[in-house]
Amino acid sequence: MLQHLFVRFLLLPLSLLYGFGVSIHRFLYLTEIIKPLKFSLPILSIGNLSVGGSGKTPHVEYLVEYLKNYVQVGVLSRGYNRKSAGFIWVEPYLKSDEAGDEPLQIKSKFPDVSVAVCESRVSGVSEMVAINPALQVILLDDAFQHRAIKPELDIILTTFQQPFFSDYLLPFGRLREWRNAYKRADVLIVSKCPERLTEENRQDYLQKINPLPHQKVYFSSFKYGNPYHLFNPEIKWFPYQLPSVLLVTAIASVQYLEDYLKPRTSFLVHQVHEDHHYFTHYEMAQLRKKLDEMEGSQKIILTTEKDATRMWLHKDFIEKENLPIFVLPVAVVFHGNDGHQFNEQIKQCLLDFQS
Repeated sequence: MLQHLFVRFLLLPLSLLYGFGVSIHRFLYLTEIIKPLKFSLPILSIGNLSVGGSGKTPHVEYLVEYLKNYVQVGVLSRGYNRKSAGFIWVEPYLKSDEAGDEPLQIKSKFPDVSVAVCESRVSGVSEMVAINPALQVILLDDAFQHRAIKPELDIILTTFQQPFFSDYLLPFGRLREWRNAYKRADVLIVSKCPERLTEENRQDYLQKINPLPHQKVYFSSFKYGNPYHLFNPEIKWFPYQLPSVLLVTAIASVQYLEDYLKPRTSFLVHQVHEDHHYFTHYEMAQLRKKLDEMEGSQKIILTTEKDATRMWLHKDFIEKENLPIFVLPVAVVFHGNDGHQFNEQIKQCLLDFQS
């Protein structure tokens, strides 16, 4: 514990240096030395102040699910850690190292929705609109710090477990910007809330966030579905039947998932990798060994939807070894009346849009 605190203390000067660079970037936009672009269709940005783990992708999927029946919606992501470059339309048949794991996850769930990846948000939106002029709204994934585009609505997420108001700048903490950057946002969503969020919890967070008059704050949680087989979604395990589980993840934050699974499994072993990690052939081969060493007569390997896109890179090996890999689906649910109010705000934003 003391060693951890000492290491963090040593990182403090680097955080101050990083903060200086962030402040210069902010100054350039505040003084309009650099002016953001506004496009002829509404852009909704979904991001956060911290590095990873807030649940951006499930919230993007929530918005896609809500909007797709009313407007032509597109999604643009950077496609973090992909091995390709430039603008690419994401198709279900692409591999995760070509499209990025999160964009491929979204496209797999919504094959009729336009999903693209591009390092430059400006170039990406321009390409999407030029190729598909029928698009009526574009969702920018993880774009709060990418200020070259002026979004119609800036949505940021902060987790219930690690809220931005208790965090610090990188690398001492997990914040990408100073805490007061939240004032740029139009909507703040406190994500990964406990299933039973008390009114006391809610009011405590509202007081600590201290939203500005124009800002709305909503509270959401994750709802996990029945695990399905990686290559045959018709085969499912049900929560009350979960056997011994070897959980394999490469996501930014695992505690919320572990807290969900522990009371629902007879035996849980968790193999953790860094976020967006590409599983090696050796690591996949070790899964069989670890599974055989685990307790219980019924055993499965469980992974997330995001990690599943990278597991597919080893499809031949998984089938050859007959590895019982199942995927745990996740969806966003809002607390109380927040879902209705959030949907109404999104709808009104689009109705009020003027290019």
